[in-house]
Amino acid sequence: MAIDNKVQLKFREVNRDIFEAILRGEKKVETRAASPKFLNLKAGDILRMVCGKDYFEKIAKKVTIFKTIEDLLEIYKVEDINPSMKSAEELRKMYYSFPEYEEKIKKYGIIAIEL
Repeated sequence: MAIDNKVQLKFREVNRDIFEAILRGEKKVETRAASPKFLNLKAGDILRMVCGKDYFEKIAKKVTIFKTIEDLLEIYKVEDINPSMKSAEELRKMYYSFPEYEEKIKKYGIIAIEL
């Protein structure tokens, strides 16, 4: 699989638990609002995960864009997206707590990156 794209995914310090869950392999799917910044992301791309001064790299195994959170959850389990959450409602509240995410998801959809 040729690697021809490197994408940086930043995590706020308040979300260090998510960053570390990816590092430990507990979080299997990273999601972001599917804004234009992420539209060229594809399987095989290198993902540089950054939180503060800490970082590590993963390779995207699969990338899918969904129109809604509900569509996303037809394919992926809540626990694979965020191991500390148990319900779709908890996950929705988490997404909507991120700056401008509710509007971004409605406008662009949501991208799921299998790690």
